[in-house]
Amino acid sequence: MNEQTCRVIEDYESAYPDPLNLKTGETVSLGERDDEFPGWVMATDSNGKAGWVPETYLEIYGDMGTMVRDYDATELTVSKGEVLRIIDEESEWVRCIAADGKTGWIPLEKVDLI
Repeated sequence: MNEQTCRVIEDYESAYPDPLNLKTGETVSLGERDDEFPGWVMATDSNGKAGWVPETYLEIYGDMGTMVRDYDATELTVSKGEVLRIIDEESEWVRCIAADGKTGWIPLEKVDLI
């Protein structure tokens, strides 16, 4: 996607202080699918750490998957009015860079494109 700018329209606080980070080729076990945000699946790495992963980042076979690209589940905590640069969009979430240089995901519904 071409980089776009957005403005936060509602505060959002990250719910995951210790996010999952996965590398291409890493194998994970898969669990529930997200009902609120279709396209996301709960994945658990070899150390037992779990988090939501976009299904498009995985080659899925049964209840297992292999990462087809690197993934960092860090979410941003943002306040209404902040301007962010969108660097990726996936299944109703956007990965953004904040003015302070922090990078992470927030729900698309929390921003307006500008």
